[in-house]
Amino acid sequence: MIELAIAVSDRPMAPHQYRFVETHAWWLGTFGPHQHLTEHRLRQWIPAQPEREWVLERELTGAQTWLTGSAEEAREDGFDLYDLAPVGRFRARYGEFDTVPDPDLDLDLGGDLGSAFCPRPRPPRRGSWQSPTPEFLGRLPRDPAALLDRLREENPGSWFGPFAAAVTALRTALVPAELRSAFFRALTALPGVSFTDDARNVDGHECLALVHDAGRTRTELFLDPADGQFAGERDTLRTDSRAGLRAGTVISTTAVRTAVVDAEGELPAA
Repeated sequence: MIELAIAVSDRPMAPHQYRFVETHAWWLGTFGPHQHLTEHRLRQWIPAQPEREWVLERELTGAQTWLTGSAEEAREDGFDLYDLAPVGRFRARYGEFDTVPDPDLDLDLGGDLGSAFCPRPRPPRRGSWQSPTPEFLGRLPRDPAALLDRLREENPGSWFGPFAAAVTALRTALVPAELRSAFFRALTALPGVSFTDDARNVDGHECLALVHDAGRTRTELFLDPADGQFAGERDTLRTDSRAGLRAGTVISTTAVRTAVVDAEGELPAA
């Protein structure tokens, strides 16, 4: 492990406040042989008291960048290019946003798709590396060596390995500063990981980055230089894919910003 020049800090939150997390993403979509990046915008309001309702807004802007094939060819093959993801506003305790539409809501009569996804009463889940929760993060060791052991032991796969598990946890924007610092030090001990203080996310914001240049993809984990908070990521193919994408193709890229606000739906200053 090496010492990193990454400052970490947490913004104080009062019990009534919310953590605002905004994600601007270009994610890979596939329609048979036709592959493209689609622009998504997500805004989430996470209450300081997690048992209160969390709020999520999801938007598809309609912008697409085709990597193979085209929109016209996909339509000719019978694909619905707008059937990508549920959009609208969703509410749920503990962030348990349901993905099953309410059968009683008639969308043909003007019902909003977001309101069709209704959270069902349930206790908070325990969480996992694939689906981390505040409780799961609270149980992780703060010692970098011990955290690295956990990452390796519980994520031995080549696709979802230690680096991917850490990125998934940090992506929640709920990792406290002490644990973020342990993650950063632990990740530098993995093969193929380097650090740069000269990176930019998809929105052009200057970032620090931990780069995992191994396996099938090169993953850049972007960090806010002010507080070490998650600021986005980028995945780039290192080899040609079986689906026809060439090495060097960006298959996922995001920019993330976080803030503290007083109420759900409130937007921080730009």
